[in-house]
Amino acid sequence: MTQVKICGITNSQDALAAAKCGAAALGFIFHPPSPRYVKPEDAKKIISSLPEKLVRVGVFVNEKPEKIKRIMEYCALDMIQLHGDESMDFCRNFPASIIIKAIELKNYDDVTRALSYNVSAILIDRRHAGLYGGTGKKSNWELACRIKNKKPLILSGGLNAENVAEALKAVAPNALDINSGVEKAPGVKDHTKLTQIFEIIRASGANTENLLLIFKKRKT
Repeated sequence: MTQVKICGITNSQDALAAAKCGAAALGFIFHPPSPRYVKPEDAKKIISSLPEKLVRVGVFVNEKPEKIKRIMEYCALDMIQLHGDESMDFCRNFPASIIIKAIELKNYDDVTRALSYNVSAILIDRRHAGLYGGTGKKSNWELACRIKNKKPLILSGGLNAENVAEALKAVAPNALDINSGVEKAPGVKDHTKLTQIFEIIRASGANTENLLLIFKKRKT
C-alpha cells in the first residue's frame, strides 16, 4: 500500500485510530495560528503512546531553526515538514534525509524551484485564504506529475474518500498526506472516514513495488 501520513493529530485517540488503520506516519502541527496546532508537551504525551514503528513528523511554518531542533528532540520526532516559505539555505540547517519541504505548485517556475531543494521529499499542497495547508483545496496534480520522476513526491491537498483513488491513478505519488478529508472538525478525526479512506487506498491497486519509502524512522 502507498505510504500514508495522517496530519493534524491533536489527541491520542485519533493517533491510535490512524495507526490501527495502517498509517505509516503521523503529523503534528507546531504552528500556533493553525486550528490543528498542538503544544509540544501534548504532542510528547501522544507520541509516547504510539507504536514504535510509526514515523513522527513535526510540521513547522517559518519557524527558527533553534526552536525546530528543540521541539524535535523534546518530542522525539523522526522527520520535519517545512510548510512555509523556507529557503534552500534554511533547509541546510538540518540533514536532508529528515526534511519534507511543502510547496504549492501554481506554475512551471514552482516546479523548478521545488526540484532545487535538497530534501528527502517534496510535498505538494494548496494554500488558500492565508492558510499554508489543511485548506481542503485540491493541489495541482498535473504539475505534481512533473515532480514525481525527479524527486520523491508526497501528494496532499483536499484528499478524501471521493478523490483519493483518482489521485493515486493520476499522480501515482510515493506517499499521501491526508488531513481535513478525514475530519469531523479541525483537529478532530472522524474514525469512520479514516477506516473508509484506507480501505479505498488498499483497494486502489496502485503499484507500490518500486516506490521509494519516504517516511522513515530517524537514526539516533
